[in-house]
Order: sequence, then structure tokens, then C-alpha cells
Amino acid sequence: MELSNLLKPAAVKVFGQVTSKKRLFQDLADIAHVVYGLSAHETVDALQERESLGPTGVGHGVALPHARIDGLERVVGVFMRLEKPMDFESVDRQPVDLVFALFAPKDSGVEHLKALALVSRTMREAATCAKLRANSDTAALHAVLTEAQPSQAA
Repeated sequence: MELSNLLKPAAVKVFGQVTSKKRLFQDLADIAHVVYGLSAHETVDALQERESLGPTGVGHGVALPHARIDGLERVVGVFMRLEKPMDFESVDRQPVDLVFALFAPKDSGVEHLKALALVSRTMREAATCAKLRANSDTAALHAVLTEAQPSQAA
């Protein structure tokens, strides 16, 4: 599994500021709707439901919100870089500026977990995060993400 299979170039965005987690989820859902045809309403609900189980802010300014969505055929992703970091109730209490959301079919078991592990490993790489923070061009951000080679294979 490779990030280039999960993340379309059109699903990479830069936002100046997001005022709340709910607004962030709406923005992610809107992108997922446009790029992958997902229901924005269902996507927001699924992200909020998952987040209620525990925050998906993993630390070091990174959040990995994820949800299972009815009718989806494969795991897909949306990446967002925030120019102004926001509070996300992360494990290290640091604000978040890099958000990689994953959406998986309701019945996907191991594929969802493999995708989440791959994204998690990629976003743990300090050099990758530094490159993401240094770029505002969405094509460059997509290239950084899809060319990143995590330290271990999925």
C-alpha cells in the first residue's frame, strides 16, 4: 500500500485558519465530497463519532482523524495544512497544523488499519513534517506525501 493510492492531488489543501474541530471536520468532509463523492453530512457525523471515542491528535502538530463510511469502495485520504495551528486536544496538548484524514469502507478491516499505520508512520517522520510545513503549494505537498518513504513497510 502506498500513499499515492490513497490520496488524490485534489484532496490536498492549505487553509489559513480553522476556528474549531467541528469546522475542520466540515472542511475535510467538503473536500471528500468534491474529490471522492462522499456525503459531506455523513462524513462529518462519522468523524465526530470517531473523535468522541478519543482525540485523534497524535502529537507534534499532527492529527489523523479517520472514519468508516457507508458506500465507500476503498480507503481514501484528505490532507490539509493549516497556516495557523489550532487546538485539537492532542495527546501532547500542542496545536495541530498538519491533518491527514482517512475514510474507509464500513466493512474494511485490515486495509483500514494498514492505511492508518502507513499514514501514521509517514507523519511521524520529522523531515517529512518539516517539508510539509515549509510548503504552501498543494502539488508540492502531494509530492512530499506520496514520495515519503516511512522507515518501515506497511
